[in-house]
Amino acid sequence: MSIESTKMNFDVDFLVIGAGPAGLQLGYGLERIGANYQILESANEPASFFRRMPRFRSLISFNKRRGLYEDPETALRWDWNSLLCDGQLNFGDYSEELYPSADDLVRYLEDFAERFVHRIRYGVRVMQVDRDPRGGFQVRTQDGGSTWARVVVLATGFGAPYVPEIPGIEVVEESYETADLDRRSYEGQTVLILGKGNSAFEVADHILPTASLVHLASPRPIRFAWQTRHAGHLRANYTHLLDTYQLKLLNSVLDCEINRLWKDGEAYGVELTYTHAEGEVDRLRYDRVICCTGFRADLSFLGPSCAVEMAHDGRLPALEPDWQVKGQPGLYVAGTLMQSNDFQRAATAFVDGFRYNVRSLLHLLRERYLDAPMPSQALPPEPEPLVSELLAWVCRTSALWAQFGHLCDVVLVDEAQGDRRSVTHVKELPVDLVPRRYAEHPHLYQITFEWGEWEGDVFAIDRRPRHAAAHTSAFLHPVIRRLSYGKVVDEHHMLEDLFGMWRHQTASSALIDHNGRDAKRYHEEEHIRPLVAFFEKHLEPTIEPLTLSPSAQLGT
Repeated sequence: MSIESTKMNFDVDFLVIGAGPAGLQLGYGLERIGANYQILESANEPASFFRRMPRFRSLISFNKRRGLYEDPETALRWDWNSLLCDGQLNFGDYSEELYPSADDLVRYLEDFAERFVHRIRYGVRVMQVDRDPRGGFQVRTQDGGSTWARVVVLATGFGAPYVPEIPGIEVVEESYETADLDRRSYEGQTVLILGKGNSAFEVADHILPTASLVHLASPRPIRFAWQTRHAGHLRANYTHLLDTYQLKLLNSVLDCEINRLWKDGEAYGVELTYTHAEGEVDRLRYDRVICCTGFRADLSFLGPSCAVEMAHDGRLPALEPDWQVKGQPGLYVAGTLMQSNDFQRAATAFVDGFRYNVRSLLHLLRERYLDAPMPSQALPPEPEPLVSELLAWVCRTSALWAQFGHLCDVVLVDEAQGDRRSVTHVKELPVDLVPRRYAEHPHLYQITFEWGEWEGDVFAIDRRPRHAAAHTSAFLHPVIRRLSYGKVVDEHHMLEDLFGMWRHQTASSALIDHNGRDAKRYHEEEHIRPLVAFFEKHLEPTIEPLTLSPSAQLGT
């Protein structure tokens, strides 16, 4: 516990609201460092959301139990459900299915909580969070209790449905959360589903065998996960309706604005304007309308002194790069609420993404409130051994792989007297935090994984398979940027690799020969030597480091 915390006599340093996977991940970390923390959960057991959702119980988070690599860190790239823990409690031991059941995830989280997280109070609903005049927060609960906390972390997930502003939408009685799961109740009916996300297609897929007609409607076209690289967009396992649409089975996907809805006897009237049809307007009649338009954060328990600015159509709280709520010092979020900073880009909407954010948040909280330094390690200052150690990690990291473009590693170069220098490796920081955190640092490198750009058919991308054209790589690949005083001054792309490996020591044994070069020679020529040359250019002691001074940065 820090000096200030002891002096202020807070009940707890860190109060976490919610015992879902994010709360458990943070609780695991707080317990490991011996922090004074408490988790409050309104339900009588952990993982209450996954006891209800998804409605049809099949997750879209992959459970790939077998890969090419035995290293546990690397294997996490394809394990989308396990939490991070030294005890290696793997979700793959709970299910053999590629699309596992939510019930299996609940069992896993129950065991994780029992084994690793011991400061959870169940059945305690938070009624209001207010700032305390003495500092920190007062957290009041339904049972009349009150806790004085130095820091509050909201790990509450999506607590309410997102309802778009459509005139008459209040007449719609069914939603994703309440739709009848008995497909026989849709026998011979015409059904309109509002929304084109996975929940909408999940319902449509279930009722296709019995409904006479199914329409899905929203203003924007479908966004396929395989095209956008965002796992929250439409997944292939829910695309049966698209077959029936294009092959003339009356079902359809409508890009349209819903002008209004109304009750028409026992049915519904809908007026809509098509998005791509020169303003064409239709009035249609459906037996049922189901609202599947997604979810939003429910932060109604925050008092006036903790008012939150909302973002993304009111779905999520606006955040600073360190996941602190904007304008609310000491109030943080964990879990899927963190996706406000990488909305529909990286993997923060899923366990495989936010588990790394939460670990990064833990390190930032330790540093700020417990006066503990950020975990780091020294690297050799010479280009070749530096590249050797960096590539060993780049070929292992699952955090940068999952949180592409959102989390990064930082390599800090500090000049000492003469030609001596020290090099320090800091892992898994939010990309947007780096320019702020190191605004006065003249020499650092930022390492991310990123997708490239392409046009047309994602399954027919023209490739340029040589390191000189690595910046055109469309597949996920490492990017190393040189920063000086918070500004990018140079960058190096590593050529995309079929197996996600960039040195021969860790390359898949499946690679025997590549364009007449054995695996060792291929990795040396296409991955290793170009990266060494990049660092040689910047670390050569006889050349002045390329920098932008603070005054030049400000344009003075």
